[in-house]
Amino acid sequence: MQRAYAPAAVITQVDDGHPAGPGQRGRYITSSASQPNVVALMLNALDAATGMRVLEIGTATGYNAALLAHRLGSQNVTSVEIDPDLAEHARRALATTGYPVTVITADGTQGYPPHAPYDRIMSTAAVQQVPYPWVAQTHPGGKILTPWGTPYHNGALASFTVNRDGTAEGRLVGNVAFMFLRDQRIYASIDDNECDQTTARASHTNVAPYRVAGDYDAALAIGRKVPDCPVITVPDPAAELTGTLWFIDPTTDSWANLHYQPNTTTYPVHQSGPRNLWDEIETAYHWWRDAERPGPDRWQITITPKGQRVTLTDTTTPTGAAP
Repeated sequence: MQRAYAPAAVITQVDDGHPAGPGQRGRYITSSASQPNVVALMLNALDAATGMRVLEIGTATGYNAALLAHRLGSQNVTSVEIDPDLAEHARRALATTGYPVTVITADGTQGYPPHAPYDRIMSTAAVQQVPYPWVAQTHPGGKILTPWGTPYHNGALASFTVNRDGTAEGRLVGNVAFMFLRDQRIYASIDDNECDQTTARASHTNVAPYRVAGDYDAALAIGRKVPDCPVITVPDPAAELTGTLWFIDPTTDSWANLHYQPNTTTYPVHQSGPRNLWDEIETAYHWWRDAERPGPDRWQITITPKGQRVTLTDTTTPTGAAP
């Protein structure tokens, strides 16, 4: 009980239920129980009221579905989980605790048409591209709430309002980090055999590492400009405040790294592969800086049947206003 209600996430699955590596510890977290304050933040942003029908994408343990059912009634909640084992576990847990939510084992990117239309759709997995079926299955005036980001910056909560013309307009309303939907994942790792600095293109930069990796607003903008580029931070165990930032695009076998240490103003850079990832990142950072450092409240996301459009607006969302 202390683990479940502590202000921390609890890992419940790795490697999609097939743990790899020594001792089967796994390489990647693929499901978890979110920390309760994040659950509360998202449910508050969802703003679901009595009588509304809600579709949840990503059942996981079933805890969030149970909270929705407690508020709205089990008959008004449908939850979709792509992993059969997780779905069955959640189905049993929900039934046992008195919340017989309909749990569907399916690909959540397609929503669940048989119970549509919904007043609210809530995803507990992050997306890079909002699936259009979510928009198509939501009442005009209804809301879609989902973690949203990029491999470079996974840390935003987006809220959308569905329009009568079949489009949806959204703004960023919070800071959360979730695992991506399975078909939108990009995993990256550092392979010493492939990331050989002796054959890489060498240069230097005066852009401090924390400016591109530690500044939330900058990283959000860079992630929009530099696709398919996860960031890995590797501290130096022998020296405090020293280490290396790695930028890796596994889709093109491109990588770059940036070594950082205290009390310096220039930083060595290495790049390899068809993309000059650091050059792209540095250019994106300067674009963001020259645009007067826009924050998350300046980004607007539009979803249409043709795809997703992300634009930088001239005005911010007023504090407390609906997105």
